[in-house]
Amino acid sequence: MKLMIGMGTLGAAWVVQIKTNYSLRLSVGRVVPPLHNLQCGFSYVEVLVAMFILAIAIVPAMEAIQSGIQGAGVHESLARQQYALIKRMEEVQAESYGNLLDSAQIAGNALTSSSYSDLAGQTERVIVFLALYDVDADPFTLVDPDNDGDADIYTGDTSNLLWLRVELENSALNLETLVSR
Repeated sequence: MKLMIGMGTLGAAWVVQIKTNYSLRLSVGRVVPPLHNLQCGFSYVEVLVAMFILAIAIVPAMEAIQSGIQGAGVHESLARQQYALIKRMEEVQAESYGNLLDSAQIAGNALTSSSYSDLAGQTERVIVFLALYDVDADPFTLVDPDNDGDADIYTGDTSNLLWLRVELENSALNLETLVSR
């Protein structure tokens, strides 16, 4: 056991140091621990303040994480639906023009679904609309010259273009294109 006794910095205090590195300052009959021992660790108030700040900050952080997870689910659903529309559009475009023309003539107008649509009652039902596209005299005009006089771009005597629309039932998702011979 090591024991050291000596004068302190103020001259009136004695410092006693033992092997365990505990030191005591003797001053007018009372024992006062040195300053470096008084500042070890966190006080109870500091710990409470830190816990309070963490408790306040964790609520918005958890809400942000929850929103991100929900957003990923919505994006996954929309992406799956969009790919289903693209798949059906490509399947219909792969059909021969004669079959598409027959289906458009059976449907009769642009508001009636074609035989390429899913059966009614299915979840995420894909509906396919086919109609004759009336280009009248000039297919490059911005305004339809309406040579047949019916003011409807989905009728006419031309059978070189078909209007194709693929949509998801009860949804705003849809794709449109023209199919030529």
